[in-house]
Amino acid sequence: MIAVTCDDFDVNETIERAKKPSTGALVTFLGAVRDDGIERIELEAYEDVAVRELTSIRDEACAAYAIASVDIVHRIGPLQVGDNILLIVVGAGHRHEAFAACEYILEQIKLRVPVWKKEFLKGGDTRWVPGHTG
Repeated sequence: MIAVTCDDFDVNETIERAKKPSTGALVTFLGAVRDDGIERIELEAYEDVAVRELTSIRDEACAAYAIASVDIVHRIGPLQVGDNILLIVVGAGHRHEAFAACEYILEQIKLRVPVWKKEFLKGGDTRWVPGHTG
């Protein structure tokens, strides 16, 4: 599954869907909004391009690593401290490949997926953060 959505996602449901008899390792990355002086954030994306890039990144990881599955869900819209932002679930026969693929996917998302973050700071100021959130 590849998704860019305003809706929250169920981490456990996504992990359960990724389980297969041949999958011995499921590696997950869950990014959440952290309190580093902000009240909330808003994420914007060029959604069609974001989905295309996420799909390409998934396909590249599947070609480069011995993995069985990849799920990526990226939220956009207004988010509060503690809200989920990004979920990556990689299934593989063995942990080494799953960890390596998950790290590759995360780094490529940060480099290539058109998502922008506006932070709403405590005290009322705002700022756009260059680069990807994640």
